[in-house]
Amino acid sequence: MKNLLVVILGGVLLAGCASSGPGKAECDSQLSTAWKELDMAKAEGMAGGVSYSQALVFLTAAKADQSMASYGGCADSARKARFYITESRAGR
Repeated sequence: MKNLLVVILGGVLLAGCASSGPGKAECDSQLSTAWKELDMAKAEGMAGGVSYSQALVFLTAAKADQSMASYGGCADSARKARFYITESRAGR
């Protein structure tokens, strides 16, 4: 009986560690969309602008946050990157 309890508790703990955490889906979605938008801006010839460079900085930060499982920071950085990509495509 005691062994069964230990196995069950161990399974619960491992399942908790394996969860993706809150915000992972939003982080993944925002990051994927931002990279696609950045590629489109580059194709449109906007790759040399300050806004484009700023967007690239935020995307790098978002990817770092994602790799450290800081999904809230990842989503925020990806949103900021998308803002700067929009600015870049508008010529600002």
